[in-house]
Amino acid sequence: MAVSYASRKDVPEEFTWNLEDLFPSVSAWTAEYESLKALSSEIPGFKGTLGRSGEDLLRWLRAEDETGVRVEKLYGYASCYADTDVGDSLGQDLRGKAMGAAVALQSAASFAVPEIMAIPDETLDRFYAEVPELEVYRRSLYRIRRRREHILSPEEEKLLAAAGEMADAPDTIAGVFRNADLTFPPVADSAGREHPLTNGTFTVLLESPDAAFRKKVFETYYDRIGEFRNTAAAALDAQFKQLRFFADARRYPSTRAAALDATEVPEAVYDNLIDAVHGNMDKMYRYVSLRKRLLGVDELHMYDVYTPIVADAAEEISYEEAKATVLEALSVLGKDYTDLLREGFDNRWIDVYENTGKRSGAYSSGAARPHPYVLLNHKDNLDTMFTLAHEMGHALHSWHSCRYQPVCTSDYVIFVAEVASTCNEVLLMRHLLGKTSDKKQRAYLINHFLDQFKGTLYRQTMFAEFEREMGRMSEAGEALTADILCEKYLELNRLYFGPDMISDDRIALEWARIPHFFYNYYVFQYATGFSAAVAIADRILAEGESAVRDYKKFLSSGSSTDPIGLLKIAGVDMGSPAPVNDALRLFGELIDEMEKLC
Repeated sequence: MAVSYASRKDVPEEFTWNLEDLFPSVSAWTAEYESLKALSSEIPGFKGTLGRSGEDLLRWLRAEDETGVRVEKLYGYASCYADTDVGDSLGQDLRGKAMGAAVALQSAASFAVPEIMAIPDETLDRFYAEVPELEVYRRSLYRIRRRREHILSPEEEKLLAAAGEMADAPDTIAGVFRNADLTFPPVADSAGREHPLTNGTFTVLLESPDAAFRKKVFETYYDRIGEFRNTAAAALDAQFKQLRFFADARRYPSTRAAALDATEVPEAVYDNLIDAVHGNMDKMYRYVSLRKRLLGVDELHMYDVYTPIVADAAEEISYEEAKATVLEALSVLGKDYTDLLREGFDNRWIDVYENTGKRSGAYSSGAARPHPYVLLNHKDNLDTMFTLAHEMGHALHSWHSCRYQPVCTSDYVIFVAEVASTCNEVLLMRHLLGKTSDKKQRAYLINHFLDQFKGTLYRQTMFAEFEREMGRMSEAGEALTADILCEKYLELNRLYFGPDMISDDRIALEWARIPHFFYNYYVFQYATGFSAAVAIADRILAEGESAVRDYKKFLSSGSSTDPIGLLKIAGVDMGSPAPVNDALRLFGELIDEMEKLC
């Protein structure tokens, strides 16, 4: 059953997140907003002092930490409020004000990075010796100074900071369009029953065993998106233009180089991922061939990729059942970990069900002061139980980092952001497979696991390759028109799904529904994170306590070292293609078992 509410006010309170833990009321939020606005006029008082002494530098860094925490809470409240109903003008007003305040503060502080850059190495070494409290900022200061060649003059930095709000416009416009203005007609099944079609229900409806209904859902959805293909393309073209502006301004050779350098991830990791997946396409083609055979169809279409192969083994899983199963599966991580999960479940860290206007999909807020917030659109099925485990993995990663790291190194980079979430999913799957020897149930679960590989390692790598191509085209001066985007996307879809899949023409429009293309080279990290998570989960299950200890150290490390080094703490070397190849070898082994079971 897909639980959904017609209006936000109809959702029972226990299924909504408690924003009062951030601010007791909108008026309290407004008071903090006004206070932060006033702070932007005080910050310039630090200008010219950062290289004067260790004490002055420390005073600035502590003030920056305090301001950052306050902005995080301000924006966190506004964003969560707005996402529960994107059509609510108050929520959008709060988010806009929060973004404006953040940009104003960033602009006021634009002098800081150039001043820190200008401190001679020997002077900074003296500061560390004279003011031991500065040691906590050594890593943060290194991360700033390592990018010296890409930092501009104070005046230019101020201009770039002021452009931040404008640069966010393509993502904001595309998000409002997808989640508020873009609506779909209901779709009737073979019995004449109408089903509401939304971004949130689209893939759920494609799980239907009725192929004719799946086709109708698919065509209705993409025909509607197709009506706005040029609008969607214009937003994406604007996104890459603003990325080019900032990359060029900071003297990077490409938008991707700028994005990855900010997180200390070598570009070779991105390219190695694509190369490794290309080298394992045979396994993806075997998967597609197996799906075609087991569904018993003459032609396999893109609207057939979500329906379970072992459909009659599907179970309805309530939210309460999902929570209990996730707790049981993650007990291997220790009582302290499951106690935290229970705290989140019992104290409204989570916004559970869909309501009209609510943002689609799921996420963890990334912030954890006073605690994380998780958005779901729970559908009472296996997939959304895995989503619960996934997002709570993010949430507890943030909780550990904020608890055990100082503010300046508590925010981990996106390269490691998908590891904890996916590790939870792998542990959940291993748990479920370990509980059953029933062939049909095992086949159903393995199908789900195979779909995770397909959806995360292959699909996200395909997205990453598409994003790489969009960057290259934009940087070559080519406009990202709807026709060009559709042509490139369809070409990649055919490559990744192979000869046994009919790449229906409408799938060429799928790029228009993917919000992650506005996240600045984010998606490849789903695939690298999945590979790392498989390795970590297998180590936890094989080695027990020592592996759990290393894993929790990783969770608690924030950005205290570079991301490749962080994963080495947990026992994985992502500087090598080995984790990707090992994960895809497991994919092949799962296909072997599935072929024997079916």
